[in-house]
Amino acid sequence: MEELSWGSIIARMLMQLGPVWIALIVLFTISITYKRKLGLYGKLFDSTIGMIGFALVMFWVFVGIFGGPLDMLVTHDPLSQVSGMKNKVPGTPMRSPDEGEYAYFLLGGDNLARDVFSRIIKGAWIVVQIAPIATLFAFMVGITLGLPAGYYGGRLDTVLSFLANLILAFPVILLFYLLVTPEIVLTGIPNYMALFLFVFPLVFMCILLNSRYHTQPKIRTPLLIGVLGGLGWLYLSLVSTDGSVVATPTYSIPGIPAFLDLFDIDPGILVVFVSVVFVNSPTVYRIVRGLAMDIKTRDYVAAAQTRGEGPWYIMLWEILPNARGPLIVDFCLRIGYTTILLGTLGFFGLGLASESPDWGSTINAGRRLLALYPHAAIAPAVALLTLVLGLNLLADGLREESLRD
Repeated sequence: MEELSWGSIIARMLMQLGPVWIALIVLFTISITYKRKLGLYGKLFDSTIGMIGFALVMFWVFVGIFGGPLDMLVTHDPLSQVSGMKNKVPGTPMRSPDEGEYAYFLLGGDNLARDVFSRIIKGAWIVVQIAPIATLFAFMVGITLGLPAGYYGGRLDTVLSFLANLILAFPVILLFYLLVTPEIVLTGIPNYMALFLFVFPLVFMCILLNSRYHTQPKIRTPLLIGVLGGLGWLYLSLVSTDGSVVATPTYSIPGIPAFLDLFDIDPGILVVFVSVVFVNSPTVYRIVRGLAMDIKTRDYVAAAQTRGEGPWYIMLWEILPNARGPLIVDFCLRIGYTTILLGTLGFFGLGLASESPDWGSTINAGRRLLALYPHAAIAPAVALLTLVLGLNLLADGLREESLRD
């Protein structure tokens, strides 16, 4: 078999990504049809920049979903090394493919003879797993601490702001490096941090429901029991691995029994996840604190205080909804920032396993022979660039529409 031309390579990749195109068409069709009923999300489709950004972001989200758990897009095992495919150019045919096996390396092979195309597809799933959820957790930490700091002020504000500034005083990359190094991981520090940071979503939901239904105890009590029971189970499953919440070479702290553990997170992913939450939370705290200090002076907040509403009701149901515009924009930007951090960690071989198909590791594997075989590094770099670009454009579109709202 002969090498594929670039036209054939592009055509084959477009066909291989068929489920992604179908999902995008369905999503955009439904969204545009009902955009007048979808609030700020619907107004996004009135912005050209926002639509382009949203399309880029959802492209990689669908690539991650269809290529990760559904396993519909990859052409080869991203970890397997195929004889004779080391540093091969895009479109190189395999020497003797097995029956039913894809016959080409569409984007070539890296220095370990692994399929670059399949590694990019699987790398998208790693980003989709970590970046949005870790950013959401960071926002819950920042909102839970930033709202009372901005609303009450005083010593609480002073102490929390000092701690936030203390964390922000460290260079982010250095702080990341320290948190994910094997020596730190062996001490169990990331596990203790997970125990502390992951409890904030639980606290946030408890306060949210209690403040909303505090005048309706017949609804509030069973709702809190059900929600907190379910979230508590998820929390214990999240922080427990093989029946332990902390496991070091010298001791272990038991957690939820293994038969009740819903899932086990890969230790490398857990460390990166905790690091992302820890690094992003202080910045979110400062943004929320500033917004709360500004909005608490508005007339509708004074009206709620006059009605006798409690402080947490005012913070969560008067201040927070009116701060949603800047927070949604920052959420998008912070996912992009987290994506870059994940790529940086992978490039330096920190956090995730060394053979992981994340984009940073793939770029690092390809950069060693960049002058001779640029495809192995350029392809994952373009993937990283387009996702971050999409998030930035999406944030710009949301900013425009939130200002008009």
